[in-house]
Amino acid sequence: MPVFHLASTSPARRMLLKQAGIDAHAFAPDVDEDAAVESAEREAGAPLAPEQTVELLARAKAEAGATLLRQRGETSGLVFGGDSVFVLDGTIYGKPHTPDEARRRWLLQRGRTGTLFSGHCLIDLATDAGAHSVSASDVSFAADMTDGEIDAYIASGEPLSVAGAFTIDSLGSAFIDSVSGDPSTVVGLSIPALRRLVRELGFEWTQLWQTPPAQAG
Repeated sequence: MPVFHLASTSPARRMLLKQAGIDAHAFAPDVDEDAAVESAEREAGAPLAPEQTVELLARAKAEAGATLLRQRGETSGLVFGGDSVFVLDGTIYGKPHTPDEARRRWLLQRGRTGTLFSGHCLIDLATDAGAHSVSASDVSFAADMTDGEIDAYIASGEPLSVAGAFTIDSLGSAFIDSVSGDPSTVVGLSIPALRRLVRELGFEWTQLWQTPPAQAG
């Protein structure tokens, strides 16, 4: 049974894996995301598309995680890196960080539909083989969300540290009317996409089960 290393401290990603039967070893990768994107855009001579951005950062996190684990003496297991961005009107939105920015975004996206992109990269520590993919799902927000609800949601602190300033697996779920596509993509890690990456590296998804899915959580 390969150990699953999650190069992310996202509670949502870890819970998704737990619900799918995988008790991941989570840790923070050392990646300067802004610098990585800026460097790639300078080399390309143009801004990165959303798909390119999340794929780049997912790879950077998985590779940084693999390096850190090897420095600690780990020689086997699967290392996962992921990243997400939200796109509305062609503009890429990551984490808002401040209440003012979160409120600006919610006033903009209320009653509208945008796309959440999640990038995935999986590395086999034993062979250094890697696999990657990008998933996308459309998210439609409630048109009748009041200014008071927006303010209360922002005051909760939840939207400040998540891509697009919203969640579908916690307080934000009440303000989302529908998701077109894989819902786990919106949480930050597409479970179906990850299953395919695991197989691409020569493993079976069920080999990773540590907790029977019916009992997970």
